Formats: sequence, structure tokens, C-alpha cells
Amino acid sequence: MPSENLRWKTLEGLKNSPKGQVTFDPYWSERGEHILAGCKETLSLSSHSAVILEQIDSKSLHKSSFLDSSSADSEESPASVSCSASTADLNGKLTTLSSAPSLKDQQKDISGLLPKLNVLQAVSDETRDESPEADISEVSSPSPPPAISLLSPKAMEMAGHIIRFEEDQREKAKMALRERQAKQEKLVESVASDKLEHLKRFEELRELKQRQEFQSIRDMMDRETKEIMGRHEKLKEEQRHRIKIQNLRLRELEQQRLREVEQEKQRQAEGRERLRSLNSIQEEILQINQLLELSGQTGSDLPAASLTSYSSRGNQLCSQVSEVVRKTAEGEFPSLEDMTVAERALCDMRLAIRQMEEEAARVREKKKEEQEQEEERRKQEAMQAQQEAQKKAEQAAKEKAQKKGLQNSAEESTMKWYKELQDSAARCTQSFEQLSTPKDPQTKKLKLELQKAATIPVSQISTNSGSQLREIFDKIDKLLSGRAVVSGGKSVSASQHPQGLEFVGCKLAEKFVKQGEEEVASHHEAAFPIAVVASGIWELHPQVGDLILAHLHKKCPYAVPHYPPMKDGTSVEEYQKILGYRVDDSGVEGQDSFLKRMSGMIRLYAAVIQLRWPYGTKQGAVSHGLNHGWRWLAQMLNMEPLADITATLLFDFLEVCGNALMKQYQGQFWKLILLLKDEYFPRIEAVTSSGQMGSVIRLKQFLETSLQSRQISPPKGQLSSTFWRS
Repeated sequence: MPSENLRWKTLEGLKNSPKGQVTFDPYWSERGEHILAGCKETLSLSSHSAVILEQIDSKSLHKSSFLDSSSADSEESPASVSCSASTADLNGKLTTLSSAPSLKDQQKDISGLLPKLNVLQAVSDETRDESPEADISEVSSPSPPPAISLLSPKAMEMAGHIIRFEEDQREKAKMALRERQAKQEKLVESVASDKLEHLKRFEELRELKQRQEFQSIRDMMDRETKEIMGRHEKLKEEQRHRIKIQNLRLRELEQQRLREVEQEKQRQAEGRERLRSLNSIQEEILQINQLLELSGQTGSDLPAASLTSYSSRGNQLCSQVSEVVRKTAEGEFPSLEDMTVAERALCDMRLAIRQMEEEAARVREKKKEEQEQEEERRKQEAMQAQQEAQKKAEQAAKEKAQKKGLQNSAEESTMKWYKELQDSAARCTQSFEQLSTPKDPQTKKLKLELQKAATIPVSQISTNSGSQLREIFDKIDKLLSGRAVVSGGKSVSASQHPQGLEFVGCKLAEKFVKQGEEEVASHHEAAFPIAVVASGIWELHPQVGDLILAHLHKKCPYAVPHYPPMKDGTSVEEYQKILGYRVDDSGVEGQDSFLKRMSGMIRLYAAVIQLRWPYGTKQGAVSHGLNHGWRWLAQMLNMEPLADITATLLFDFLEVCGNALMKQYQGQFWKLILLLKDEYFPRIEAVTSSGQMGSVIRLKQFLETSLQSRQISPPKGQLSSTFWRS
């Protein structure tokens, strides 16, 4: 069968051609693609198709009943109308497939060729749509010979249904696309209209805001204009008011000037009157002072010490009035304060002459009593002689007993001196009892001012410079001399009250001892500037020095040295106060605090006995010098040691005063130190417990170092010559 072989060759050629590779995708419309999206080339038959068609026997094709029936159906089928050579060839090849003996094979062939047929049909439709002229030419051209139908009616019908279904789908897709485009256009139009409305509202709102801003600016400008006008009117009113005030001030100034002129005249008159009164006061004071001097020269019944005190008191009062008069000699009138000082000096002078007369009367009465008692004393002399002999015997026995061991108390002479100092301090305290417990406000104020004037300068003593120490010394000296000093911006003098000098001296002594108790205890170097000022005051005012010693012995009895015994009936707290402890509501102070205070006071005492005021005018030995330090050290070694306190005081005393004693006593001093180390120190160790060995160890190291080097270093903080030049 040569024709069937040719058909198979034709189909094989079509299959291998580019057109035969076209595939049909039934979902192209759902994706919105063109039916020929996968094929971009123009469909054409191979060049061998003509040769194959020429060899086909047309007679055998006409004889085939399949071809006859297919030709009749092809006239009715839209798929048979085709004038292209490639469609005829394809139909011829499909006809050979339709003559296959098996129906299943035909269906397979049809299903494989349907996509290619659809592609060719779409290309023919597209070509017809794109080139209408070609369609016209084809219609006008003579009809070609009848096309050869290669498919069976059933296959053709199926192909037509497929084509029709695709067209329906295409139409539906186009309708859906048009509806979607219409909806999109409506949506765009609605959105555009909404946005246009929004734009109109925005423009209206902006115009409204602009109008409001313009209106607010205009209102603000109107308000500012009104405010400016109001301020302008207010400034005018203030200017007029200031002019009125200035005029009033000018009138007041003029009136004040007139008043000042009148006051000046009145002040001049009062000043002249005060000057006359001051002159009369000075005259009366000088007369009273002459009476005091005459009473001293004519041999009054008073003792020399009383006469000297009254004379010095009178001279102090005269010097106060002279200072006031000296101011008036410079062309100034005395002030009310000056007159107060002068009147108080006159009162003090009258009081002094009255007291002197009363004391003279008492002395005369006392002399009478002494004369009466003299006979009785003579009678008792014999009995006293016998008693003295017995006392000497007892004293000799005591001395023998004491030579065997150490004493428990100080020597009798030392205790007598200690009691005299305490009695003198008690008498001094009683002498200004009226000033210490004032009743009127003026006396209270004077007491506070005097106390400040006495204590503040001592608190200001430091190691800054020698010139500052000299100023403090001069201020204290003036105060103790009864001259006026400035304290707290006010002028104050101890002579303003009859008991002022005693009060100031006692408070000054208490302050010096308190500085040793507090300041020197915390800063050991502070002992020397405080001691040098105290030594200078002691030299010029010996009564103040005795008060310093009395207060020192009262707060630190170990400076005597004296170990007060506990008497019967004395409570423990009272006895601890006598020993120097501080006792308050919270109880007795600790041992460390007690030792620290005792150390500060003994260091101050050791500094005082070796220093002397460099600007002093008195010649000779110091009233309380290194000899008292030697006596204190010797008596300490003659007394039984006490735990903790003896070692502490010996170490502090030797550290401050050891260098000065070494230079003064030389070999004797080293003998005493050797005695202390070899014989007295073991006694200290024997009475000291293990928890109190700190002071003992310090004393032992000090003694060993000093004896080994035969030298004691000068104490830290000692004032040098360069200090006094600063």
C-alpha cells in the first residue's frame, strides 16, 4: 500500500516540523493569554509536501468511501473551509489516520492532532482578521477544487465543539474583562470624585484657617496697639508721679537739712555741757586719787598690799578718764559712752575710797582684838612649844618610815602650797559673786561681754605667725590692765565693774586650762603657742598665773603631784571627780578619754615652765620655771606609781620638757633618768595589768633610746626664732 506509506511519511514530516511542535493549553483563557502566545512564527508546510502530494493517487482517494462521506461533511463543517496548502496536506494525513482499523487508534490520533488543528485554525482566523484584502481576494478568486476532508464526522464534530467552546470561553473572558474594566472605571470615577470632594473640603478648610489666622493677627495687633497706648499712658502717669515724689523729697531734704542744723547746734551745746561735766568728774577723781595717795603716805592702818591695790585701782580709773579727756583734747566732744565710762569710773573711785575707809576701820578693830588676844597667845606659847616638840618627834619617826619605802602622798610643803592656791582661787571666785550672778540686764550683758573678751583671744591662739600671737597677747594684757578692748565689734573694759578684773582673770585662767584639756590633748604641737602666751601673762600678772595653777591642780591633781585619798562618807562619783574624771548623767567617762585629757594638761604645764615671753621687759628668773619641773619629776619618783596614769604622765612630761631639763641639770638629770629606768620602772610594771601596757611600752622605749644616745630630742612644735619674725 504505497499511499498509506506516503501518509505516514507525511504525518512523520508534520510531526517533526516546527509547526508540529505546537501544543494546546486549555487554560490559556484563564491566564489571560493569547491562544498563539507560545508560537511566534508563521505556520508553513515543508518543501517536501508538494512532492508527496503529487505522488498521491487522486483516483484512489475518490474511490474511498470514507473520503466521499468526509467530503459531504466537510462542506457543512466550518473546519473544512480552508484554502491553504498546509491545511490540505494536514487533512490528507489525518484521513489516513481515520482509515485505521481500530477506533481507539483513531481517538488517540485525533486527540494528538486536535491541538495542531486548533493552532492552524487560529492562524487562519488571525490571518483572515489581519488581512481582509486577502479574504476578499480569496472570495473573488475562482473556487478551488474541493478540499479533502481528513477527519471523520465525529472527529470533526468534536473539533467544532472544541472550537465553539473555546470561542465561548473567549467571549466570556472578554465579557468578564469588559465588566471588570467597567467596575474599575466606576471605582476610579468614585475614588476620583471622593478625592475631588476631599480636595475641595481641604481648600475650604485652608481658606478658613487663613481667614482665622488673619483675623487673630489683626486682633493681636489691635490688642498690642491698645496695650502700647495703655503703657504709654501709664508711663506718663508714672513720670508725673515721680516728679511729684522728687519734689516731695526735695522738700524733705531741705527740711532734714534744717533739722540737722538744729541738731548740730543742740549737739554742740550738749557736747559742751558733757565736756564741762567730764572736766568736773576728772577733777573729782583726781582729788580722790590724791586722798588715796596721801592715806598711803601718812601711814594708814591698812596693810601695804591693800594700799597698793587701792592705789593701782585709783590709777587705773584715772587713766580711763584720761583716755576719754584725751579724745576731747583732739577737738571732739565726749560721747554718751565716754560719759558713761567717766561716771562709772567716778562711782568706782568713790566706792574704792569708801571701801578703803571701811577696811581701815576693820583693821583698827582687828588690831584692838589682836592686842587683847596677844596676852592669851603668850600664855599658850609654853604649851605650843611642848606640842611642837612632840610633833617633831612624830615627824622624825615618819621620815624614818618613809626612807624604808615610797610615799603615798606629796610632801607637806607641796600640799601646803597646793591648798594655798586652792584657797586663793576660792576667794577670787567669791570676790566677783555679784558679777557672776547678775540681777539687772545691764550687768548680765557686761558679764557676757567680759567673758567673750577673755575667752575668744585664747581660742584664737595658733601656730600661724608670731605677729598674730603678739596681737592676742597685747589684747589680753589690755583687758587685765583695765583698759578698753574691742570684742565682737564693741568696746569693753574690765574696769566697767568693780569686780571686773577678778572675773576676767578667773575666766582667763579657766580658758587656758581648758585649751590644754581639749586643744593640746588633740594636737600636741598646740601646747607651745598657748604656753608662751600664758607664760607672758603670768609674768605681767602673777595673780593670773596662780589662778592658772589652781585650776590646773583642780582638774589634774597629778600636776601637783597629788594622789587624793578617798575620805569617809565620799561617794564613788565624788571621788572620781576629785581624781579628775568627768562625771555626768550618762556616767563616768572612759579611761582613754581621761588619759587623753590628763596628757593634754600635763603637756601644757611642761611647756609653760620652760618658755618665756620673748617681748617681756622683766629681768631675772621666771616665777614658775624649770625648777618646778625638776621638783615635780623628783616628787613623782618618790611616790608609789598608779596603774596607767603614772606611765602616761611621765612619758608626756619628759617628751615635752626632757630636752630643757637635760640642758639645765645635765648629769643630775641623767642620774634621775637612770633611777627611773632601773628602780622606779619595775614598780610601774608591777602595778600595770596586761591590758594597760601601751603607755608603759612607750615610756620604756623612750627611756632606753634616751639612755642609749645620751640625748633627748627637742619636742615637736617648739617655737623657733623664725616663727617670731613671721
